[in-house]
Amino acid sequence: MKTVIMAGGRGTRIADYSKALTGKVLPKPMIPIDGVPVLEWEINSLREQGFTQFIITVSYLAEEIVDYFGDGSGVSPVTGKPFGVQIEYFHEQEPLGNAGALYKLRDKLVDDADGSEDFLLLNADSIFDLNFQRLVAYHRAKGARATLFTHPNSHPYDSGLILAAVDGGVEKWLTKEDVRPEYYKNRVNAGVHVMNVAALDKAAVVSGIDVSQIGKVQADSKIYKVDLDRQILKPLCGRNVAGGYNVYCYDSPEYVKDMGTPERFEAVAKDFKAGIVQAKNLSHKQKAIFLDRDGTLNKYVGFLRKTDELELLSGVAEAIRKINASGYLAIVITNQPVVARGEVTFEGLEEIHRKLETDLGKEGAYIDALYYCPHHPDKGFAGEVPELKMDCTCRKPKPGMILQAAKDFNIDLAASWMVGDSEADIACGKNAGVHTALLSREKTDDYGQEVTVDNLLDFVEEHMEA
Repeated sequence: MKTVIMAGGRGTRIADYSKALTGKVLPKPMIPIDGVPVLEWEINSLREQGFTQFIITVSYLAEEIVDYFGDGSGVSPVTGKPFGVQIEYFHEQEPLGNAGALYKLRDKLVDDADGSEDFLLLNADSIFDLNFQRLVAYHRAKGARATLFTHPNSHPYDSGLILAAVDGGVEKWLTKEDVRPEYYKNRVNAGVHVMNVAALDKAAVVSGIDVSQIGKVQADSKIYKVDLDRQILKPLCGRNVAGGYNVYCYDSPEYVKDMGTPERFEAVAKDFKAGIVQAKNLSHKQKAIFLDRDGTLNKYVGFLRKTDELELLSGVAEAIRKINASGYLAIVITNQPVVARGEVTFEGLEEIHRKLETDLGKEGAYIDALYYCPHHPDKGFAGEVPELKMDCTCRKPKPGMILQAAKDFNIDLAASWMVGDSEADIACGKNAGVHTALLSREKTDDYGQEVTVDNLLDFVEEHMEA
């Protein structure tokens, strides 16, 4: 599979910073982190996972990139190690938009070795460390024309949002200017894509892209450009004629962040030097804080049935921000028997959880995943859902949800915690083999928990590293 890295941006917001840092103005991909250019870190990460064929699009200060990497057969001037890859370049002599080059390169995107028409599409101004083989396997299992690497971030309120079905099929792509629903899942495109050449062909038809005009001056004196998000990916969202989806999202907590401003660059450089970037790769064991919902994140109101009944507890957003910054995953584990009892539909519960994610996002916090058990063993409720009335393996105190999360995210249970306000939470944590913390102001309940604290923020500040 070939990898296309878009490295032609001017980097005007970070130009002065790069000069102050290195003594010269550099294209964004060549700004060093820990002494090594960002683009070299990207190439090294991909090479180590078997991706060795690269096409790099260049424009602004192209010579800085071409002279450094050459065709990939040489040795890094910084590390003294061989690049060990094959690189060819596409020089944008005129601005083509962030996707026009893909149409110019279309025939080069097919892998000559096996005829694969899938390719990786990445931005050169991002720091990432993720399991690309896992991403590609997901893309191919879905039979997707395009797969987006998606994750939550600390500012979903001003980011483009991806709205997806339960199976990951992308229903809608909401750009910043689009009207968004009141409550939404914190799911943002990270700028890492697996695409198929068929996506380009389909988008050309759907969006009316005149491939012959790309890069040419039009009657209005403007150059004909193509925008990746608005003209290719967004128009392909929704169900196709076969009832499936052209575009799927691949949710992962792995590290992908752009470094296009001085502030963002300093943040990712700090994370890189602290080892957080590398540790987030799902090929490595993860650490998680498993969180109960009612009474732990939001005020306990008994059986919560409506979105307006969900209200975050004081200090919760701050606590989760600290978890997000720590390298731990924040994963919600909650029993929701209201579904089996017929009091809340699956969609109603999803809306409640969208409110949870929206409210957290407004305060710069996010959860990495949420698991819920919709079952209930007892019968006799009016309107109950018979197929959900069962003695399942996921309802706390059984550890099914934690064990599933551990499988999904390669979690080291012995290094993780379950935090909740009930005996079932503590028993669930103990059954799963994680550390346990009880939230209890009275401090009198003893369920065998390792620590007892007043609230989630106290736990994070006092015990999370224990």
